[in-house]
Amino acid sequence: MEYSKLPLDYSQILQLLKGRGLIIRNDDDASEQLKTMSYFRLANYLRPMEQDKTTHVFKPNSHFDNAVNLYFFDKKLRALLFTAIQSFEIALRSKLIQHFCTAYGAFWILDRSLFADKKIFTECTIRVQQEVFRSKEDFIIEHFDKYATPILPPVWKTLEVVSFGTLSRVFCNLKDTKLKKKIAREFNLPQHKLLESWCKCAVILRNNLAHHSRTWNRVYIIQPQLPQSLNGDWINPTGIANNRLYAQLCCLAYLQNATHPGNDFKQQLKSLLQTHPNVDVAAMGFPSEWENEPLWKCEI
Repeated sequence: MEYSKLPLDYSQILQLLKGRGLIIRNDDDASEQLKTMSYFRLANYLRPMEQDKTTHVFKPNSHFDNAVNLYFFDKKLRALLFTAIQSFEIALRSKLIQHFCTAYGAFWILDRSLFADKKIFTECTIRVQQEVFRSKEDFIIEHFDKYATPILPPVWKTLEVVSFGTLSRVFCNLKDTKLKKKIAREFNLPQHKLLESWCKCAVILRNNLAHHSRTWNRVYIIQPQLPQSLNGDWINPTGIANNRLYAQLCCLAYLQNATHPGNDFKQQLKSLLQTHPNVDVAAMGFPSEWENEPLWKCEI
């Protein structure tokens, strides 16, 4: 079928929404909101109010302002999550650089024998080279001005400029499980497989955040492992949906506690939820009484 719908101006979009039963308090205010966010971005936050997902007719008492409020909640949530993931990513870079350079030298990333999957090693090597060669960091430019070989700078320079996704693939493909377990324990995790699981999830979530995509009620294909117990304050994972955001929030909160004791991640999350009481936390996978879990107990 050929797509034949014509573009609509702001007033036409509002009339269309009203015709579907959406209550719009002020057309001028609503038009101003649409000017700063596209209709299809806002549509993500209108859908929970739809009574019929085919005709897009809204449930009774559905308000345009509620969708806008949900959008701004999600925007603030993304900012909070991005900061937490950034802390984890930087800590992982630091630990990976230090432990593996101490054990295998300055250029271990070029040593095929250190990696489990040769195909992934080759793909990562190509990706690492591409990301390093296009870097505009002063220390990379200065390195290539001075040195011709090896093809890459030492790992302590190289891994500072590769993407989080590349960093994750490098870490997960390394064969030295003893050393990876040592890194995991610095995150207060018992073994490297758990760290790998959380790392892969954090990469997908960060990519989602970087594209400003809907976060709060998304179903995540890559799911973190949730152990029954951990050394630090943790949750009871029984009945928790691993494919919802709450599971990843738990992982990030735990990692924050391990790397930055005294952090305010939990306090900020609770404050955000309190300022947006209409947000359905169940859509994010939050269980009832979640605030009473050891991981989440804190003072605001």
